[in-house]
Amino acid sequence: MTTTTARPGVAGQADAAGPAETLLQRVLLPRPEDPAKVRTLYVEEAAHRLQVADRSGGSLGAGSEISFATYFNAFPAGYWRRWTTLPSVLLRLELRGTGRVDVHRSKADGTAVHERSVPVTGDGPVELELDLTPFVDGGWYWFDLVADEDLALVRAGWYATRAPEREGRLAVGICTFNRPADCVAAMSTIASDPVVSGELTAVVVADQGNRKVRDDDGFAGTAAALGDRLHLVEQGNLGGSGGFARAMHETLEHTDATHLLFLDDDVQLEADSLHRALTFSRYTTAPMLVGGQMLHLQNRSVLHTMGEVVDRHAFLYRPAAHAQMQHDFSEDSLRETPELHRRVDVDYNAWWMCLIPREVPEKIGLPLPLFIKWDDAEYGLRAKAAGYRTVTLPGAAIWHLAWTDKDDVSDWQAYFFARNRLIAAALHSPHTDGGGIPASAVKADLKHLLKLEYSAVALHIKAYEDFLAGPSTVFASLPTALADVRALQQQYPDSRVVTADVPEPEMDAVVVEGMSEPPVGKVAIAKALLRAARQAVRPARPADDRPQLQVPAQDAQWFVLSRLDSVTVGTADGRGVTFRHRDPATAKRLGKRSLELNREIRRRFPELSQQYRDSWDDLTSQEAWRAAFGAAER
Repeated sequence: MTTTTARPGVAGQADAAGPAETLLQRVLLPRPEDPAKVRTLYVEEAAHRLQVADRSGGSLGAGSEISFATYFNAFPAGYWRRWTTLPSVLLRLELRGTGRVDVHRSKADGTAVHERSVPVTGDGPVELELDLTPFVDGGWYWFDLVADEDLALVRAGWYATRAPEREGRLAVGICTFNRPADCVAAMSTIASDPVVSGELTAVVVADQGNRKVRDDDGFAGTAAALGDRLHLVEQGNLGGSGGFARAMHETLEHTDATHLLFLDDDVQLEADSLHRALTFSRYTTAPMLVGGQMLHLQNRSVLHTMGEVVDRHAFLYRPAAHAQMQHDFSEDSLRETPELHRRVDVDYNAWWMCLIPREVPEKIGLPLPLFIKWDDAEYGLRAKAAGYRTVTLPGAAIWHLAWTDKDDVSDWQAYFFARNRLIAAALHSPHTDGGGIPASAVKADLKHLLKLEYSAVALHIKAYEDFLAGPSTVFASLPTALADVRALQQQYPDSRVVTADVPEPEMDAVVVEGMSEPPVGKVAIAKALLRAARQAVRPARPADDRPQLQVPAQDAQWFVLSRLDSVTVGTADGRGVTFRHRDPATAKRLGKRSLELNREIRRRFPELSQQYRDSWDDLTSQEAWRAAFGAAER
């Protein structure tokens, strides 16, 4: 069904919609400062360039054509078809001039179908009601503008022609630690957006740092804009799980919000993403969590991840089936990438941006007290087991630092990943022996030892021991866990980052080229392992202030570092190096202990799993967290 009307009103604004119409998604134009790469997230321009007037409107000269088959402006029809009650979506545009609107849709395999064309003459709205039936496996809607003469887009949006299934009062919960400027910037973006601000009941900021959000220069103005909707709480550092649990606790205790949206402090926002997540959740067939995808903060045209699942055997999170990683829209547009049109189903959404209906924590409790790592994945699995699914919604996204730019598998976070993976598996794994965890843990530790990362293995050993100690230690260790981990880590020189006066290596960098080619095939890998084993048992030359080689982060693989006695390795963020020395006695001690503990984990896993499951309520209740917050405030 297609309707072209000239009803008075301003398309794209909520107050211009009819009484039974709800704005789902605004059409957004790029910011003036956005480089060409970032513009590809909003408009597809070839020979002609859209002249942008503001975030809602722009103009085309005669003979120009542009497309809105883009990440932020196409409509992810496959997701609305699968998860919501809407039978159709209404595209409304306000245009001035002479030209044509071409509407297209795609199939799940990326095949584009021309849906219809509507001529434009003069001023006024164009409205097209579009059927959502053909999108059961995926697909998008989008539109192109063709200018016969000058043509201006005043504003546009995607609407529903029926009322939502449930109410939508939004609370935003931000966990922050020593990022006051970033946190205030996110708060300001939320407060200044008219659509999001109109839906907003509360912004709850859990400030856990010693550089306070309230001391930032921009805080006073942002706080004034939010008024009594701002709930700022300060507490000791209980990690991401403690900060988000505090935001959830405050929302449940002190607001009437129907939905809580978790947001990292170090993100850049497209504010309409918050509105899109909330509105999607209001139309779903049953209450569900709605997450945002991650765009790469340092390469902003790149979609870093589309969605994630937890492998139940290895118990590792990984990209969901058919999810694309590191897709650059400046190189291949949405219409040119068939892989982006199939619907991707997930287990959970990371808490860089995740909307949670109020009834979920009321039924299943707060996050586990894990400090960081696995709290979001475990919560998604717990919600799913209770009947609350998660969707990661395309077009709802934040920009965040990609995990490929972090050393979190080998720095202090390695402890939390290893311990919390085991706790999450104890609660959710279908395997009575821990599945693939013990074997994969030993393999990972061996790799770290060959890479001369002794501190990482020491942290893993502490993680195994703490897991074996049972659930009674989890809450008790929350306030001191980070300090304990850092103290242990500092006992190993390979954990210390050198940022100034980096020592000159003995050998030329060209040597790395001959060593960095990975072994391919079983025979080559076996030979590399044999060579590494021979080197590991030989006495190491005495440590001195000069390494044999300096190896870039991307070349720091086991088959390279296992051949050296001393090496400096670049950090993932490029800010310094770690100085590593081969120590056969330390490697033997750590390797033996890792093997012993993982054998014990496999043997005792049924018993431990029952212990952790019996303690589920004690680890997630409001009462337990209230006590932890009280202790953290003293």
